Amino acid sequence: ANKNMLFYLQRTHNTNTIVYSLKYNSDSTVNEKEPVNIYWIRYADGGGIAPLSSIQKSFAYGVSSQCFDKEKKWFRVNLVAYEKVDIFIMNTSHDKKYHAFTKINGKLAQLTRVFFKTDGGTFWKPNVVYVELTGKDITTGHMVLERFKP
Repeated sequence: ANKNMLFYLQRTHNTNTIVYSLKYNSDSTVNEKEPVNIYWIRYADGGGIAPLSSIQKSFAYGVSSQCFDKEKKWFRVNLVAYEKVDIFIMNTSHDKKYHAFTKINGKLAQLTRVFFKTDGGTFWKPNVVYVELTGKDITTGHMVLERFKP
């Protein structure tokens, strides 16, 4: 329901969802230093919204970001827990809104969901069975899905 949502992350063993949305300054411009706002939707606690803790931001669900086009305000972000996937935050000409884009199955897609399948482990070292990226192929408009073992 958040009009600024870029994508969301879910994982096994928990009904809560982590939302990644575009962060704006008070003057309605995109925050260049921290373009992504990240928060929990706590479905297990009635659907309330809660911020991530500092540890969660730094080691699990946070992002690192870099502005790669200052004029257009386009960004490359990477999840701190798995930095090998580049996610590009760009506005599009067809709807003038920002979206998250990444490669899914080797093709550029609008990212909508990230899912981590885990089986045991600890907070610091979970046993990740697979990561699943879901999105919409920008050429065909079809939903695409890719699973891989990190």
